[in-house]
Amino acid sequence: MAYSSDEIIEKEKRFLIQFYRRFNVVFKKGKGCWLYDINGKKYLDLVAGIAVASIGHCHPYFIERVCNQIQNLIHVSNLYYTIPQVELAEKLSEISKMDKFFFCNSGTEAVEASLKISRKFTGKKKFIAFTGSFHGRTFGSLSVTYKEVFRKPFEPLLEHVTFVKFNDVEDLEKKIDNDVAAVILEPVQGEAGVYPANTDFIKAIFDLKSKYEFLIIFDEVQTGFGRTGKWFAKDHFDVHPDIIAMAKAMGGGFPIGCVGVTDEVARKLEVSEHASTFGGNPLACTAALATIEIIENENLIKNSEKMGEYFRSKLKKLKFKNVRGLGLMIGATVNNAKEIVLNALNKGVLINNTSETDLRFVPPLIIKKDEINFAINVIKDILQEI
Repeated sequence: MAYSSDEIIEKEKRFLIQFYRRFNVVFKKGKGCWLYDINGKKYLDLVAGIAVASIGHCHPYFIERVCNQIQNLIHVSNLYYTIPQVELAEKLSEISKMDKFFFCNSGTEAVEASLKISRKFTGKKKFIAFTGSFHGRTFGSLSVTYKEVFRKPFEPLLEHVTFVKFNDVEDLEKKIDNDVAAVILEPVQGEAGVYPANTDFIKAIFDLKSKYEFLIIFDEVQTGFGRTGKWFAKDHFDVHPDIIAMAKAMGGGFPIGCVGVTDEVARKLEVSEHASTFGGNPLACTAALATIEIIENENLIKNSEKMGEYFRSKLKKLKFKNVRGLGLMIGATVNNAKEIVLNALNKGVLINNTSETDLRFVPPLIIKKDEINFAINVIKDILQEI
């Protein structure tokens, strides 16, 4: 059935709970780094489903692998073994250096499982999280998310959560104690506006672990799978957390989440202590395997590092304040972020703002210089107009 944009927008308002503030555009097709709306207009996608579509839209190899799997087996219960799930766990062990894995369907589910595992392993209740943090919107993940606008309507949340100033070693040392089950950290804070952790701050967390015997959870939901120019952002700091939560780019657009843990942690976990009906289904695992293979075969981690450096250098020349990030996870501070986003949309470039003053750029890892140049020229024109 053919629809107009206005018809789709009206139906959305009528039938969907209004949890989202959507832009007035209806997308119908994607190819590579580009999206096409219902009227055929073309847009350069620098949002990538918020760091999800790392291999671009509708990659032919991805489609082939997923279509082959969908013709054979989509879902069975985790009461039984399947080949894609085991193959994916083996591959994740290779690229993440974690030992054992649990599959779920999203980043927030991965964080929930990580919190439960931490309490089970340590027998302690308290969590340390950080100002600016975002870990999800379910009750556990929301409890360790800092921003009051997300938290306040749903309080009381989990007890025993203490927030420490991000990148502040002194505040960390003041607030940590023997009751802490885990410290949960985004190595690069995404929703806060793309702010990387300092090396000294990461080191301090690991130093304190030996004294207070807590676990360290790295939330790599947004930073994983090449986004920062390495397989995982932990590799920039040469550290090995006890638990990693991952999702987003993992499935190339297909929903999948995962928790990776060390053997030491896994040995204390028992049958039936956690589960997921859909987690690790054959289709999702095949999508993740295909995504990882594309990242490897097309050298997208190197491209993320190289194009990230190029993109940041171009943004700095536009006189943006505080251009920052790792790989193709980039933030920049401006006076009028929303206005820039709206104007860019009208000119065929999708950009995300995380606040009134922060822009976030998380394009597909396949992006090329000419596409970055296109975006820079559009942004340059906007800055001259406003």
